[in-house]
Amino acid sequence: MPVYLDRPLASHELLHTNGSLRRSPVQFAESNARCLDIGLINNMPDRALHATERQFISLLDAAADGIVVRLSLFALPDVPRGDSGRSHLGRFYSSVESLWNRQLDGLIVTGTEPHTSNLADEPYWNSLVKVLEWADCSTHSTVLSCLSAHAGLLHFDGIVRRRLAEKCFGVFECTRESQHPLTAGAPSEFPMPQSRWNEIPENELAARGYLVLSRSRDAGVDILARQRQSLFVFFQGHPEYEADTLFLEYRRDVGRYLRRERDICPSVPRGYFDTATAHALRAFQERVLHDRREEAFADFPAVYAGKSLEVSWSRAAVSIYGNWLAYLCAQKERRQSRCDIRVNVLGSGVGL
Repeated sequence: MPVYLDRPLASHELLHTNGSLRRSPVQFAESNARCLDIGLINNMPDRALHATERQFISLLDAAADGIVVRLSLFALPDVPRGDSGRSHLGRFYSSVESLWNRQLDGLIVTGTEPHTSNLADEPYWNSLVKVLEWADCSTHSTVLSCLSAHAGLLHFDGIVRRRLAEKCFGVFECTRESQHPLTAGAPSEFPMPQSRWNEIPENELAARGYLVLSRSRDAGVDILARQRQSLFVFFQGHPEYEADTLFLEYRRDVGRYLRRERDICPSVPRGYFDTATAHALRAFQERVLHDRREEAFADFPAVYAGKSLEVSWSRAAVSIYGNWLAYLCAQKERRQSRCDIRVNVLGSGVGL
């Protein structure tokens, strides 16, 4: 399986860190149903742009079984950016304005850090709504991740997310709830990373035609779907996360708390660290709760070792995204068959 980016990226670090990423098209044929055009709209903050690209490319790489993926990177114009972020987007990304006259097989839209309590007040809201409307009529399926999932629910059906008393943070056991092509072959129970301050009111979903594909007893809804013109798939969790992503988020949040940029001291991610590491981090948390000084960050436990953190959710993540790619292939083939029939009918003069 090759994944390749549709723009020349000779200097892009992904070409050096991801051995499967191709610089140029590899046996891609528009007429081949197993050659997919997929877009990634990366809304993550500047410091997470590279990691998010790497995460989704690696997951698509692992999930595509004999499928060629041509990946295009896009960015919303209104997400706040610094100089480094704008420079990176200018070199490697296309504006969403270039989407309106295109048709993609699939689209992935990431979340980002919110700046307001009401998603409709975010500076990028109007641009995101335009993307959602375009995706509904121009893709076979669209994946909405985290905040973008909440935005999709709000825009399409007025479902307002609810603020949690504490952050849902860690790796939670989820149960497959529905028989659906996207979860076919996935384990009946599987772990999945969660990292969010909000939840979806589940009692509103069924009434509006949403199907819950997986949920966690402790974290609530994990994956849900709704068939509009396009099949929309909503992830509250993060199957794309790498082994150390939750750790890096936790360390970031601890730093913000000690610098008094946040009022709440973050809890240690659940179900993620081994017992000794979790114990050391909780002990550190107790100390800084009683002695909140920026200097205390220097004593943050040196517990991270990449080899000790496992991607326990990998099997489920690859299975679900593999099913998503297979769904896109089936829909592309179906669309091409309809086009062929129409061409044959017109060519024969039937009905003219």
